[in-house]
Amino acid sequence: MTTSVIKRNKITIDASGQVVGRLASKIAMILMGKNKPNYRPHIDTGDKVEIHNVGEIRFTGKKMETKGLRHHSNHPGGLKTKMVKELIKEDPKRILIHAIGRMLPKNNTRPRRLLRISFK
Repeated sequence: MTTSVIKRNKITIDASGQVVGRLASKIAMILMGKNKPNYRPHIDTGDKVEIHNVGEIRFTGKKMETKGLRHHSNHPGGLKTKMVKELIKEDPKRILIHAIGRMLPKNNTRPRRLLRISFK
């Protein structure tokens, strides 16, 4: 199988009321192509994913108040933390992309797979 033969379907997912981690793992499986019978680890056979109602995702427990996403500038004292409660108001897509990206393999296919996500 060559990459020119791969047919990518567009899968639509409604994120309203779904837990972030469970939703992210489903999307990561689709992006990797593990839901297809012709899955090969060395060939990127994943589909395109369109996600609706991203602002209505939910967290379990007290994660909305306690969980934070960290970013470091590689300078001393450059660790920045934003709480999920703030991020969900600013840009809920960022939370979901962060979760999905961490569930994908850490190799050179990750950026290409993340580009196949679209939001409506």
